[in-house]
Amino acid sequence: MSAHSAHPAHSALIHIYNGIPFTTRSSSDLLNSLNTFQAREDDLLLVSYPKSGTHWLAEIMKHLYPCKVALTSPIEFGDTAKLEELKNITSKRIIPTHLNYEMIPTDFKVKKSKAIYIIRNPKDTAVSLFHYYKDNPNLPTIETWQMYFEMFLQGQVVCGPWFDHILGWEEHRNEMPTLFLYYEAMKKDLPKSIRKISTFLGINVNDDEINEICNKTSFSEMKTNVEKENTDPKHTVCSLTSNKKLIFRKGTVGDWKFYFTPKQNRLFDELYNSKMNSSYLAKQIQYETENVV
Repeated sequence: MSAHSAHPAHSALIHIYNGIPFTTRSSSDLLNSLNTFQAREDDLLLVSYPKSGTHWLAEIMKHLYPCKVALTSPIEFGDTAKLEELKNITSKRIIPTHLNYEMIPTDFKVKKSKAIYIIRNPKDTAVSLFHYYKDNPNLPTIETWQMYFEMFLQGQVVCGPWFDHILGWEEHRNEMPTLFLYYEAMKKDLPKSIRKISTFLGINVNDDEINEICNKTSFSEMKTNVEKENTDPKHTVCSLTSNKKLIFRKGTVGDWKFYFTPKQNRLFDELYNSKMNSSYLAKQIQYETENVV
């Protein structure tokens, strides 16, 4: 059976590890070896479920820490050589990841390394990931939105269920110093979010510097810069692709309303309400229920 005719959750491009679908760009050997990784107290993890604003956050970090840090590719990207590669970095490491809390190397938790977790409305996240499946050769083809929607609800997409990812990090939020950011709040007031990040990291930035970072990390600016870049396949902050042109699609809020049928919207809301009912983080998410366009 070819990768494209197989059920997408069980295709040749996907393998299941700890019950979670990963692309073959995250080797089982590497995932198995993660707990041998030696963290440092000044490591910073940039955590997200895919398509939640990882690249945007990474760009902001690059401008907050000019020249003094190494922004790596995700810790789960590649094979076991990855751990050696990270070990050889002498400067402060900023390490992106889409891993759930359980799979984060234990040493990060022991050393109390800091983490920044960015959350996006799950409906927009679902739509954005759907387009990623359609455009990304590292992911199996999914023929229809309906088929994909069911997979997303069942957590059969890369990185597993959105709900479990958020709730796992929330449950353990006091075990590692973690700053939670919200994609929609960043869209609405980026200077405020940059101030939060700089306070959390103990970096002094003035208003002029914040405005400059806002300009350099606007969606259109990042998209334009990516069009001009020659991409090094190893230099990626996403474990699913090194083609940055796939990264920036629309970056809008509320795009899900053009995809969800009323029935799908109802199903999603029911699941969201039952799973996120007692979640502290869910209360901060700009979660919309109406899908009238």
